[in-house]
Amino acid sequence: MTDGRGDIELAGVCKSYDGVTHVVDGVNLRIPDGAYCCFLGPSGCGKTTILRMIAGHEDPSAGEIVIGGQNVVGMAPVQRRTAMMFQSYALFPHLSVRDNIAFPLRVRGLSKVARNRAADAMMEKVRLTEFADRLPAHLSGGQQQRVALARAAITEPRVLLLDEPLSALDEQLRVQMRGELRRMQRELGITFIHVTHTQLEAIALADVVVVMERGKIKQAGPARDVYASPHDRYVAEFLGGQNVLSGKVEKVNGATFTLSQSAQGSIEVPMQNRPPSIGDRIDIAVRRDDVELIRPDKGVPPGHAAGLPSRVLAIEYQGSFVKVMLDAVPGDDFIAYVPERTFFRDPLDVGDLVLATWAVDRVRSLARS
Repeated sequence: MTDGRGDIELAGVCKSYDGVTHVVDGVNLRIPDGAYCCFLGPSGCGKTTILRMIAGHEDPSAGEIVIGGQNVVGMAPVQRRTAMMFQSYALFPHLSVRDNIAFPLRVRGLSKVARNRAADAMMEKVRLTEFADRLPAHLSGGQQQRVALARAAITEPRVLLLDEPLSALDEQLRVQMRGELRRMQRELGITFIHVTHTQLEAIALADVVVVMERGKIKQAGPARDVYASPHDRYVAEFLGGQNVLSGKVEKVNGATFTLSQSAQGSIEVPMQNRPPSIGDRIDIAVRRDDVELIRPDKGVPPGHAAGLPSRVLAIEYQGSFVKVMLDAVPGDDFIAYVPERTFFRDPLDVGDLVLATWAVDRVRSLARS
C-alpha cells in the first residue's frame, strides 16, 4: 500500500515512442510533499509527457516514478492516488455543479447521501455553494474551472496534476485564478504539479519551478532562484527579465574578471565559481531592472560594471516602469526596465544616445549550454 505522502521522485525517467527519439530524456527530480511545482517550457519539451507519466496515463520507457516512497510505474491512477485536471475541464453539460463534482464518488460506488455531503463540503472550499444547482453552460469560465478543480480534488488525491489550467482564460481571470489555485493548494495541503508555457504563471505560483528543453531539465529550484540566478543562456532568455551578453575573458583580477565586448567596450564581472581562463568565451546576464540609463555626458558612476554606448530603439510605458529597448548588443535584444518616476525626471526619446550601465555585483556569469 502507498502512504499518504505526496512527495515525488523521478529517477532516470525516459520516454520514447519509437525506441530512438526520447521525448523525455533521463529526468531526475525530487518534489517535496505538499509543494506547488510548475513544469515550464515550450511546446514539445516533454513537460506534459512527464505529467501524464506521473498520473499513470503513460508508462516511462525507463526509470522509476516514486510517490510516497513507492515505485508506482505500472499502477493505475486510482492506486497511485493521483488526480488530473484537464485543460478542457471536460464537465458534463447535463449535470449540475454538485453532480459534476460528486461524479468520481459515484463511479466509486458511494451512496448519494455520502457523495452529496462530500460535494457540498468541497463546493464550500472553492466558493461554489450558491451555484450548486446550475449547469456548466450557466457558469463563467473561472467558475467552470473551479468545478473541474473541485471534481479532481474530491477523491482526496496525494498529487493533483494540472495541464495548462489557465490557458483558456482572459488575462484578468488568469490573475484571479492564480490566487485561487494557490489558496486551494495550501488549504488542501497536497502536492500540485502544474504544466505551463507561461513564465509569469510559473513564477507567481510555484514553490518549485522546473525549466525544460528537449526532454531534459535545464534548471529546477525555488521560483526566485531560477528567475534571479539562471544557470545558462537558455534559462535566462526563456524566463525573460534578463539581458544576456557574450564576450571573451581579457583579464582576471582576483575577485572579478574583465569581459571584452569588442566595439561595446569591456565589462567587469564578479567571480562566482572557479576562475575562468584568459580567452574563454563567457555568457553573462544582467536583469533588465538593474540596468541604469545615463546620458553620455554624465559618465559611468564609480562601482559600475560597464557603460555600453546605446541608441534608444523603442519606448513602452508599462505603468510602474518604462520598457526601453536599446541597440547595445548588435543583432540581439537589450532592454532596460526604468522605474516610472526615474524615467520621467529626464525622459528619453527614440534615437537618443545613452550609456547602459549597472552595479558590478548585479551581473552574473552563466554556464555554457
